[in-house]
Amino acid sequence: MTDHDEAAPVRPSTLAWVGRHLEAGERVVRTEALRGGITAEMRRLTIGTRDGGTRDLVLRTFVDMERAEDWLNRESGALTVLAGTGVPAPGLVAVDPTAEHCEHPSLLMTRLAGRTVLDDEGLETRIPALARQLVAIHAVRPAVRPRGYVALTTADTVVVPKGADAAAWAAAIDVIRRPAPPYEGRFLHRDFQPGNVLFDVPPARPAEARITGVVDWAQTSWGPADLDVAHCSTNLALLHGPAWGLRFAEAYEEAGGVLAAAASERLYWQVRDGLAFSEEVQAVSQPWREAGRTELTTRAVEERLDAYVTALMDTLG
Repeated sequence: MTDHDEAAPVRPSTLAWVGRHLEAGERVVRTEALRGGITAEMRRLTIGTRDGGTRDLVLRTFVDMERAEDWLNRESGALTVLAGTGVPAPGLVAVDPTAEHCEHPSLLMTRLAGRTVLDDEGLETRIPALARQLVAIHAVRPAVRPRGYVALTTADTVVVPKGADAAAWAAAIDVIRRPAPPYEGRFLHRDFQPGNVLFDVPPARPAEARITGVVDWAQTSWGPADLDVAHCSTNLALLHGPAWGLRFAEAYEEAGGVLAAAASERLYWQVRDGLAFSEEVQAVSQPWREAGRTELTTRAVEERLDAYVTALMDTLG
């Protein structure tokens, strides 16, 4: 998630709510829009402190979202669970899931250092780091489990890209007609992918990038590790090419993660996530273009998705 140049004013009621959760003598001195989010507005709030310095918070606001209350409750619950676990997640400051105090449902949290990295350079180093981080997330054992995962895509809602390999897509769609395989539940991020991971990248040394944070916990769920791995795999395939999507599952196991034992079960989760992207290519690719990956047009991403689904069916099918 990167800074946007335009100012992002905060509504008076929301600003007053933020003020009630600051330390004595602190005040908001600047707001700045953050880009990269799809489902919510994000703002960086610069807080003036009593000693004349500043610190930063992040305000996450859902506008016209029917599921805002559920997502904010899940995110605030996840941030509470993750505090002290070693997983680099933001610290929860306050949440107003029903807009009782704010203009819109909102969550206030600490700001983490680092930035998202979506370019190809240094990818060989980042993929193992992403895999290790996801293994650590799946190792979290909350006292109270989050809600079970939801997968909305069905065989009837898949949108086959124009010019796609018809046979491969028909076979892939048949895969998700089957019942979901049995699995051992894990604590899932549910949207773990490069756009939600922050890195510290030393100047001129991209191979030494290290993870500083994982953000956007609004879809935290309980389900199979394969589902989180599949989601990151699809994102990597669309951002960097199908081979990188296939590589991520290997990296996850190399990092100590455990996936479904049977190839048919792995295929189910990988294909289910890949087909889900067919319904939202435009929504997914636009933030990538805004972040500098201008070559990732909707059509280019559709072609990569076709190549990735075909590769999955060739490799695991």
